[in-house]
Amino acid sequence: MKRLDVDLGDRSYPIYIGRGLIRQPELWAGHIPGQQVCVVSNETIAPLYLESVLAGLSDKSVCRAILPDGESYKTLATLSGIYDALLEAGHGRGTTLLALGGGVVGDMCGFAAASYQRGVDFIQMPTTLLSMVDSSVGGKTGVNHPLGKNMIGAFHQPKCVVADLALLDTLPAREYAAGLAEVVKYGLISDAPFFEWLEDNLDALLAREEAALTEAVYRSCVNKAQVVAEDEREGGRRAILNLGHTFGHAIETAEGYGTWLHGEAVAAGMVLALNLSRRLGWIDSDIEARGRRLLERAELPVAPPDSMDVDQFLLLMGRDKKVVEGQLRLVLLQGLGEAVVSSEAPVEAIVATLREAGIKG
Repeated sequence: MKRLDVDLGDRSYPIYIGRGLIRQPELWAGHIPGQQVCVVSNETIAPLYLESVLAGLSDKSVCRAILPDGESYKTLATLSGIYDALLEAGHGRGTTLLALGGGVVGDMCGFAAASYQRGVDFIQMPTTLLSMVDSSVGGKTGVNHPLGKNMIGAFHQPKCVVADLALLDTLPAREYAAGLAEVVKYGLISDAPFFEWLEDNLDALLAREEAALTEAVYRSCVNKAQVVAEDEREGGRRAILNLGHTFGHAIETAEGYGTWLHGEAVAAGMVLALNLSRRLGWIDSDIEARGRRLLERAELPVAPPDSMDVDQFLLLMGRDKKVVEGQLRLVLLQGLGEAVVSSEAPVEAIVATLREAGIKG
């Protein structure tokens, strides 16, 4: 097992990475201070892993909230089901929520924990590669709105993250590939040696070889933990974690949440960000080509859907959370492993990038 810590003062917490960890409650049950626990999962994951988690909570008073599965259910209406379970079980401010699922479950469980009785503890037990390397770490929680992704939420840090690699054994290939998009992102934005390691080890990662998978999850979490420790609430540097996300969120919103997986949309968005960075003269064509090639090898889409048009892209990108006083800010690269948040990209350059990718208008 590997352990690393997210350094946030009195909100610091450990990330445990290894195999079989949900069956080792001595690692994580100590982060539950009271007797009440609410396990939040979904209809796909609960039949596979819920009983193993409950076995580690046999001395607790446990309720459960089992949600429908899918990004399309990441809504305020679904969120109410968690509150219903807590209230019906009589859980108070001493309860701990436990998120057993992917990014949708983790984000909604975290938001419920942030808002139930004005804030209770929660634990992340991610079950997808994407949630292990990204959404379970850093305290971003929330739900989608029909007009924009993750527009309603709160910052609320977990008490610990339990990344049990054994849970990835049942993860479908498409969702596994979607998680690799976020892994590649860390190499592009802040860790050039990791990007080179990925180029050399991607085949082993695609085969889900234990050593390569452990290293990829660990290095990804190290990179994210460092950025979160520097900028917990995304006042500056933390925004670099959104490479490709402004383009990607536009794709997800336009196509309907869940049609494109988050990692798929981010992959296509990162290719657009690489192209725009090269167009501005900030990176050379070799870096752009290497990024695109690695994402292609990871079996991810590298172009946006041709059903969108330029005006639709610009409208949806204009609703991004990084827009400040009407100014669109994008995460771009000034070199391999050197991301910046910039408002310097002219609309004409963005439009040219979209058109080169096949977007009409």
